[in-house]
Amino acid sequence: MLHTMSTSVESATERSAAEVNEEIRALWLRSGGTLSGEQREEYQRLVLEWAAAAPQSDRAA
Repeated sequence: MLHTMSTSVESATERSAAEVNEEIRALWLRSGGTLSGEQREEYQRLVLEWAAAAPQSDRAA
């Protein structure tokens, strides 16, 4: 059976912006303030997920 990995920003179970934000904060704490290449990719994915989950009022221009 062939499995494919989703490349969309949305996760299988959509999380709230607060939940994603908490994961972003934990990533920065684990990294000690300097992200490796792999951590940077994870950070970018999380920021996109956060932006998709955040209410419109949280995305002020």
